[in-house]
Amino acid sequence: MLVQNNGFHSIGALSQSLGSQRFGTRYRYRTADGRLDGPHLPTDLAGNARSLGAHVIEVRSRAGLEAAIAEAKAWPADGGPVVIHVETDPLVPAPGSDSWWDVPVGAVSTLGSTQEAHTAYTRHKKAQRPLLAPARQPEPARPPHEDTRAQH
Repeated sequence: MLVQNNGFHSIGALSQSLGSQRFGTRYRYRTADGRLDGPHLPTDLAGNARSLGAHVIEVRSRAGLEAAIAEAKAWPADGGPVVIHVETDPLVPAPGSDSWWDVPVGAVSTLGSTQEAHTAYTRHKKAQRPLLAPARQPEPARPPHEDTRAQH
């Protein structure tokens, strides 16, 4: 399964949640002012897989995914690798959870989004509780040749 979301969906969302505005995960052309706000860079992952000898099944819907899985399962064992290529939207969120990932946020920034994210990070950090206790250190072993009779 090869998921094409044009920009690292989960890492991009994490970057955005930390006030970094998806920095480094938006693959776009530069506009006239030098910003990376142009159209998406073409990244033909399906073509790349084909160039490596894979049979590629391109999917654009749930029904297409179900058909692609059936086709992949029916593919002959000696037919080479099969890749199911799924085009997705990186801005459609995945299901969330109540967990919190401890990723520090820059304390010094002029971006309002980063300043807000740092305030939230500090609040979450104070509420964090350890789920594991530190491991106990084992007692040092005595060498087998040590004479214990002299201690009595």
